[in-house]
Amino acid sequence: MIVLKKWLEWARRIQAISQAGLHFSKDVFDRERYEELQQLSAEIIANYTKQSVEDVEKTLAAEKGYPTPKLDIRGVVFREGKLLLVKEKMDERWSLPGGFCEVGLSASENAVKEIKEESGYDVVPKKLLAVLDSDKHTDKPQMFHYYKIFLQCEVVGGGAQESVETSEIGFFGESELPPLSLKRNTEAQISMLFNFLHNPDKHSVFD
Repeated sequence: MIVLKKWLEWARRIQAISQAGLHFSKDVFDRERYEELQQLSAEIIANYTKQSVEDVEKTLAAEKGYPTPKLDIRGVVFREGKLLLVKEKMDERWSLPGGFCEVGLSASENAVKEIKEESGYDVVPKKLLAVLDSDKHTDKPQMFHYYKIFLQCEVVGGGAQESVETSEIGFFGESELPPLSLKRNTEAQISMLFNFLHNPDKHSVFD
């Protein structure tokens, strides 16, 4: 797994250099070299993630501008000592409601939006729990580099309702967790969140 993650790390770095080069360079020959680097990174990523080179190329080609980590917001909602999770239709596993942060919305606004859309609950943000580098907190290799933001929220209305992305909604105790969608959240991250529940004065976690 360590070797696998290292190859993916190198491939993503090559991709970041090529993307930055294509963004800034005006020289036609330099651009050809950067495009070749992007092709090389696509082949490496495809090999280690078991995707087709064509699919990876399309995904990477859509990335424009200077490369930065992506922001993934996750809403943390507790009720009677249990944590709100939603079942993802994509992999039939469970995760905290959330997703990519959308342009034009703050982190808290994104959390409120994602929780409403994926679970049906209306919430208000209460506390920033953690900002984690996904590379340091998962064993699941991913194509892009993410920062995960965990924001605790409180239910003020609404009710459980499935969506186009989710098929079930439920609250789970720490000892009764369902199969987790590990690209979205890990057992260690869920354990960290319950630790915040048990220790309300705990400081935010980062890195």
